[in-house]
Amino acid sequence: MFNAIIMPIAKVLGYIFNLLFEALSFLHIGNVAVAIVLFTIIVKLCMLPLSIKQQKLTKLNAVMSPEIKAINAKYKDKRDDQNAMMKMQEETQAVYQKYGVSPTGSCVQLAIQLPILYALYQVIQNIPAYVSSVYNVFNGVCTQILAVDGFADIINNFITDNKMTRVRQVTDNADSIVDFLYALSPSQWKSLQDISQFSGFSDQISKTASEIQKMQTFGVLNIADQPLSYIKTGSLILIIAALAIPLLSWATQMLNLKLMPQAATQGNDDNNAMASSMKTMNTVMPLMSAFFCFTFPVGLGIYWIASAVVRSIQQLLINRHLNKMNIDDLVNENMKKMEKKREKAGLPPQKITNQAHQSAKNINKIEKGSSNTNVETRAKKVEEAYKDAANAKPGSITAKANLVKAFDERNKKK
Repeated sequence: MFNAIIMPIAKVLGYIFNLLFEALSFLHIGNVAVAIVLFTIIVKLCMLPLSIKQQKLTKLNAVMSPEIKAINAKYKDKRDDQNAMMKMQEETQAVYQKYGVSPTGSCVQLAIQLPILYALYQVIQNIPAYVSSVYNVFNGVCTQILAVDGFADIINNFITDNKMTRVRQVTDNADSIVDFLYALSPSQWKSLQDISQFSGFSDQISKTASEIQKMQTFGVLNIADQPLSYIKTGSLILIIAALAIPLLSWATQMLNLKLMPQAATQGNDDNNAMASSMKTMNTVMPLMSAFFCFTFPVGLGIYWIASAVVRSIQQLLINRHLNKMNIDDLVNENMKKMEKKREKAGLPPQKITNQAHQSAKNINKIEKGSSNTNVETRAKKVEEAYKDAANAKPGSITAKANLVKAFDERNKKK
């Protein structure tokens, strides 16, 4: 099911990556690393509206948090009371309605973004599968290897001997051979030439290695090689460049996490435990990223760095935008969107008086033992309270209704 969602998205992203690489090749910049950086920027920019929407929800959640906490505290000792839990759910829903927010809003945003991010990673991991000009570089060698008896066993033994853990086992098809060849580091290309069964076309192997390395060279590093292998060479320049990859991966991800607004917790033990887990994960994940960068190909590290840098720049701009935004304007914007959705669905406009009465009832209990428990009756009381605005006492339900009426009138003026 997951692959059924990811693969079509990866196919679309792969098509875009192929067009980008062809355009760079036309400009004589046919470099995979440069294409990865530009491609990451393009995809992240396309996802910017989703990011902004998610951040708006985070800001509203922070504003709503004190009200949600108050409701949770009110029913803290009534967890076994089913009626109390129903009332708690009703009051919580009223808060979400008041701010024009769906309880599942942030989940929906993540559900949209995650498949795109996984598909993006899939494309970066399997460049030849999506970029025809990179795939074609290996055609000559691939044809020669396919003609060798027992080539699959020979290559699979090579994979095992060289500890190429991130390469799948080669089968009888050309695609698996191309994936294997693309994953070879410069030193492994030389080892491939030394295999006796491949000696008849060692010159072609050397020529292909030279051609693909031009596409894979990023500064002094080859994106198919591992930083750890460069550190073992003893060359100071290569060691510094190789160390920069994991260090930058850690630093850029930490910066991104610092810039991200933190969702407010809602005051119960479960949420506090979740917040603690998130804090631990935010500390551990960048460190794991740096650790993996030592043993993963340089190209993957470049992708992680580019992604974190783009996210950080976007986050700075989003933070600046949201800091200038008035929370009332944000609520009004959400309410208008909700009403448009209701209109499209053929539903009548949602009366804010219903929501207001629920909120007022939750904070100020209506007459103790009152039989007016149905929603329509309670809403009618608030409508009547509007008419008696001049005599409203501070803190009364009428005063609460007046506040909502003022809010409603501001919406009409927008």
